[in-house]
Amino acid sequence: MGGITGSVLLFLMSLISLTDGEFAFTIVASDPEGDPMTFVLSGPEAGYFRVEANTGNVYVQRALDRESTSCNVFQANPRTITIILEDANDNKPLFDSPSYDKSVPENTTVGTILFKVTAHDADFGVARVVKYSIAEVTPNSGASPFTIGEINGEVKLTGPLNYTGLSTYYQLKIAATDGGGKCHLPAVTHQSFTFSFISVVDVADLDPVFTGTPYIGKVFENSPLAFSVFQVTARDQDLQVNDRMIYSIESSTPDGLFQIAGDTGIISVKSEIDREVTGDIATLTVKATETNPNIHGVQASVTTNVQINIIDENDNTPKFYKCDDIADKLGCVAQTHFTGEILEHSLGSVPINMMVNDSDKMPQTQLSLGGTHKDVFSVEPQLAMSESIVQILVKEPQKLDFEKIQQMFVEVIAVDGKDDTKKATATVTITIKDINDNSPQFPQDTYMLNVTEHSPDETVIATITADDPDTMDEGNITYRLLPESIKYSNNFTIDPNTGVLRNKGELDREALDPKMNGRIELNVTATDKGTPPLSTTVPVIINIEVSLQQFVANLWRCVAADAATPGAHVGSVYAEDLDQTIDFNRISFSIIDGSFGSFIIRSFPDERGFRGDITVDPDIELDYESARKQYKLRVLATDLEQEEAEVMVDVSVLDVNDERPEFKPSDPVTVKENTTITEVVGSFEGMDKDGNHSLVYKLESMKCRCNGSLTPCSNFILDPTGKVRLNSEKKLDYEQCDQVIIEAQVEDEFTEKGENNSATTGILVINIEDINDNAPEFIYSDAVFVVVSESASKGTSVAGVTATDRDSAINRQIEFKVTTVQFVNTDNVTSDMRTPFEAVTTQQKDIYVGIIQTTEPLNLELKGKYLVTVTATDSGGLSTSTKLDIFSIDESYKITLEFTRSEADVIKDKDEITRASEITIVMAYFVYPNGTALTDSQVTIMLSEPEYHPTLAQLGLKNIGPPPVVEVQTDPVKFVLMGMVGGLLIVLAVLTTSLLCTRRNYGRKLKAAKAMNSAAMVTSDNQKSGPVVPGTNKYTMEGANPVLNLNYDTAMVLGLDGESSDVDKVSLNSLDYSDYMSNENETKSTMHMIEEEEEEDNGPPEYIEPLGAALAQRGKKKTTGNADMSLSNPAFDTTDL
Repeated sequence: MGGITGSVLLFLMSLISLTDGEFAFTIVASDPEGDPMTFVLSGPEAGYFRVEANTGNVYVQRALDRESTSCNVFQANPRTITIILEDANDNKPLFDSPSYDKSVPENTTVGTILFKVTAHDADFGVARVVKYSIAEVTPNSGASPFTIGEINGEVKLTGPLNYTGLSTYYQLKIAATDGGGKCHLPAVTHQSFTFSFISVVDVADLDPVFTGTPYIGKVFENSPLAFSVFQVTARDQDLQVNDRMIYSIESSTPDGLFQIAGDTGIISVKSEIDREVTGDIATLTVKATETNPNIHGVQASVTTNVQINIIDENDNTPKFYKCDDIADKLGCVAQTHFTGEILEHSLGSVPINMMVNDSDKMPQTQLSLGGTHKDVFSVEPQLAMSESIVQILVKEPQKLDFEKIQQMFVEVIAVDGKDDTKKATATVTITIKDINDNSPQFPQDTYMLNVTEHSPDETVIATITADDPDTMDEGNITYRLLPESIKYSNNFTIDPNTGVLRNKGELDREALDPKMNGRIELNVTATDKGTPPLSTTVPVIINIEVSLQQFVANLWRCVAADAATPGAHVGSVYAEDLDQTIDFNRISFSIIDGSFGSFIIRSFPDERGFRGDITVDPDIELDYESARKQYKLRVLATDLEQEEAEVMVDVSVLDVNDERPEFKPSDPVTVKENTTITEVVGSFEGMDKDGNHSLVYKLESMKCRCNGSLTPCSNFILDPTGKVRLNSEKKLDYEQCDQVIIEAQVEDEFTEKGENNSATTGILVINIEDINDNAPEFIYSDAVFVVVSESASKGTSVAGVTATDRDSAINRQIEFKVTTVQFVNTDNVTSDMRTPFEAVTTQQKDIYVGIIQTTEPLNLELKGKYLVTVTATDSGGLSTSTKLDIFSIDESYKITLEFTRSEADVIKDKDEITRASEITIVMAYFVYPNGTALTDSQVTIMLSEPEYHPTLAQLGLKNIGPPPVVEVQTDPVKFVLMGMVGGLLIVLAVLTTSLLCTRRNYGRKLKAAKAMNSAAMVTSDNQKSGPVVPGTNKYTMEGANPVLNLNYDTAMVLGLDGESSDVDKVSLNSLDYSDYMSNENETKSTMHMIEEEEEEDNGPPEYIEPLGAALAQRGKKKTTGNADMSLSNPAFDTTDL
């Protein structure tokens, strides 16, 4: 047998490009004997090839990979064949790492090697040489800041990084490319890619900055300490570092008003703010400092200015100032008492150098006058907007009469127009200066004088003086006789300064003209020394008579105390008779004028004549406080021959403090509640008829009217001067007490005789005025509000709230408003919605009622509850809100309640209810407080409890069921009109209408049929009398009554099990046996019934089949044909059943 030619055959082949099934080479062999040869490959690597047994052709059977094995050795019997595979560029470079992510600080130095990439190629020779390059940089914003070493793969930073200015990251697409080479036939180059995500790490190299500048805030003066005013915010520009800021105030103008929270930047009030002291604007320099040092080792910071506008509050009371020089305001001094002078009867202003000022911004100070003489003067200006000079102007000059009054007192009242509780009062004392406006006045219109003839020369006849009320004329009046040429005027002289009238020469009556009857008439003129001088003339008649007696003095002056006892001696007069005979020189005295019954005189002999002692009438007590304080007595002396002489006696009554003080009526005063003023709110004013007195006031009692009754209190303080002030320790609250009654006593410390206190106490009524200081208060209600969306049209009432206000009058008026509406669906998801409700405000006595009603039809697709926020606001703007839950329920939960009593009968005969012939249908919804509605079946089951039977029978409940189906009446006119298109359409319409009507009654009839079927199956043993379940009407003696349209399982509905007796399972019509039921007001669970209006057709319909007749029992009463009744309550009133 032959073999393969040659002992060893070596094949160097480039077979790497051959694929499975391709021809590789041929094994050539010969057999010396020429026998046919069969080629077979064997060995561990023979599987890569297959050989044709007959031809020796070798084919590639598996893929050849030089990188897996570079030499294939196998046997072709009996020889070994070695096949060397040549390399081909069939591999891509592979990176050692799938990605090269790196975080690089932004301040990394340019030229720094960031990282190194490596890749390997499995090929040999040139093909395995790998070169690196950056194929793409993202983001691409110009020149790339990165390079890569082509051979070593080192990625180097070639440009600066900036986290905030350039980019926070870079993505490098790095390529690895081999040296290239042949693969199969053409030459190829392989390339691989990897990605490097370079995160730029932010470092602290930037200063912080303030955001939202410029900063301008505002704060009201008098804001409480720690009140937040404004917040500044600074951020670190190194966003990734985001260092925490520390805030501080570097400086402020004015200083010390504000403080800043170091961690939040909230600027708050540090000390009391008074705009009138600090000004309108405060400027702060705020600094924000980073917590940690930056890359330079320091804590970066930044400053900014904050302007805070100080808003004025009306917190200052007007003040009065006295300015000697109005132009020099710095010289003005605060003053509450001013003085001024003015000439009597003059017009113009009274110089008082007064200025009023309210330090608040844009004040409106209202000026008015008060005090005793406020009607005589007026004040200007009446409205002061800022610092204003105050002038007192004379309004009634005729009342400026020095002779009547020398001083007047007024009060200038300055009231803050924005807050009438802030007011100031300044007293002004106006001194009236006298002018020469009065002529001298003689006490008598005519002087009647007597002088005895032959009286010695220079005998004083009388002293004629005049008084002038003008002060400058006091002691400056001159007298003279006019006219000087009158006959006999030369017989008399008058002292020009004293007015003493004397005779000049001896007077002889017989020398006078007989016609004159011994009388001489003169005129005495009194002239003052004013400018111009004023004078007055008085006639003087001198009667010259032969006188036998005369008074020792021409004028006596006496005094008497008003407390003098009756009969007290006042004074004496003396007279003598010139007759020398004892028979005619006896003199008697009498008071002929001026006594007014207060004095008497008695005669007594004296050394030179007779004495007349004047005493107080024993029946009279002098009173200084009466109208007469002086008496001018004309005393007549008469001898036995009835010769007479007269003399004037002046008696002055001296005051003695013997009168009890009295109260003047006090008008009620009004003080607003919550006021804190400490000034005088009212006063007691007493008076004492005595001239010399000192009045002090003492508190007797103080009572507050609280809730209609008087109780002791101490809300006010009574000063000894009678001034009433508010007790600063007490707070006036109108809602607690609306009136204070103060009772006081006045005492005279200078009383000399009698009681020193007033006979009756003084009463001052202080009414507390209500202010709007109470917000409305809602009255709690446990009512549950529901709304049926299908029947809620515009204007439907769905809920109600009530509220009161503790304030009074207009302050208690309340207006309701729906402010927000939210809806919570069945998944408990809350959403805002526009307001489909409104509140209508009504009033019931002192309670305000807000009726919540719809403004539009409700969305039928919403299932859940409405959260309705209702706000009650009073007339002063104070408000309170409450939130109502209004549950939305479906109309399918409507339940029909059929009663044998009407609503009017139930109310009228509540205590003694009897059966009535009417049928009342009530459409109701039964809803739990959580909004869960009950079906008619659930209500029936719940009311089947025996404890409810008496109450239900008392109410006359007959049936519980679903609402009746209202049949739709078709309009035949429409079909007649349609007949115009053809008779065929008319027939079709009639058939369609009949079909619709049949389908609508089908469901109800089917239920009735089932009920009747169930009733027919009841055995006679179960038809026993006695009520079991009132109100169900499921089974009766007559059989089935399908009023409920329900299929009942007696064991389930009635709570009966299989072991119960037949009697327990019998349910009779409770209405037929209501006499056996008792009335018990018990309820098992709280439910709410919502009534709707439902109408029933009048008159029974006709039925053509038994099923329809059975169905008619659902709403029909087996008595008279009275019309059915229904209750209508669209407001869904809630009641407990």
